[in-house]
Amino acid sequence: MSACSHLMALIGEGVRPSLTPPMHEAEGAAQGIPLVYRPFDLTEVGRDAESVGDLLREGVQWGFDAFNVTHPCKRMVLDHLDEVDPVASRLGSVNTVLVRDGALIGHNTDRSGFASGLRYCLPSVDLTHVVQLGAGGAGAAVADALVGLGAERITIVDPDLGRARAVAAQVRTGNPVDTAVPDDAPVAVAGASGLVNTSPIGMFTHPGTPIPVAALHPGLWVADIVYRPVRTALLDAARARGCAVMEGGHMAVGQAADTFELVTGRRADRARMRAHFDALVAKESDRGPAASA
Repeated sequence: MSACSHLMALIGEGVRPSLTPPMHEAEGAAQGIPLVYRPFDLTEVGRDAESVGDLLREGVQWGFDAFNVTHPCKRMVLDHLDEVDPVASRLGSVNTVLVRDGALIGHNTDRSGFASGLRYCLPSVDLTHVVQLGAGGAGAAVADALVGLGAERITIVDPDLGRARAVAAQVRTGNPVDTAVPDDAPVAVAGASGLVNTSPIGMFTHPGTPIPVAALHPGLWVADIVYRPVRTALLDAARARGCAVMEGGHMAVGQAADTFELVTGRRADRARMRAHFDALVAKESDRGPAASA
């Protein structure tokens, strides 16, 4: 029996260099599934994030049967869906949209992707107090994953304190989930066991570090969900200070594998997807920074 073909798109700002499309296409080819995945970069086509609903409907007309949605559309896309998976609904964030019989159905694979990445890369880290930078769509998923992994205390840092408090209320199940603004982050990190960056700072399109590097200390483990580049300025600074680190590729592969299964109904070979991801990163490194911008 031949495999069903799939046409996918990635909607967001600065997504042209994303490695998610080639990861999906390679896994589809390895499993004999015809799969085409195209990035739809809002910054290139002159569309704003508020047009995500129109883009989804246009995509359905063009024959797309699945979408990944990323920064800055993960929350606002909820208003344009026919159904939302309970986890995504609770988090108020969707990164995967399936088209089923004309209906748009939202899911969240960021949560499971981060959890599996942390368990694989840093299985024995201290979860006594984790500071999380960012309270956007991915931030809600990561905070929820940290709660599920057993974090005893979480401090969510965001320039929009109201947004941070909203995420804290969503994920709080008993253990404390505090909030803070960026100016207070160094104090929070000084007493923390772990630090996770879920903000876009560190991406090629948003260079820099989301916290002063002087705040990092050797007793801290540091995870970054940014994977373009894989070696962010934050992780380089953390390594230099003796911190254990998790780069964003682990979450990228985890969420891609979960999305692949939702779209195709086939379980992805995660080791194969990780090997392909590493090969893509190495190829970009050989071409130099200009090829990755």
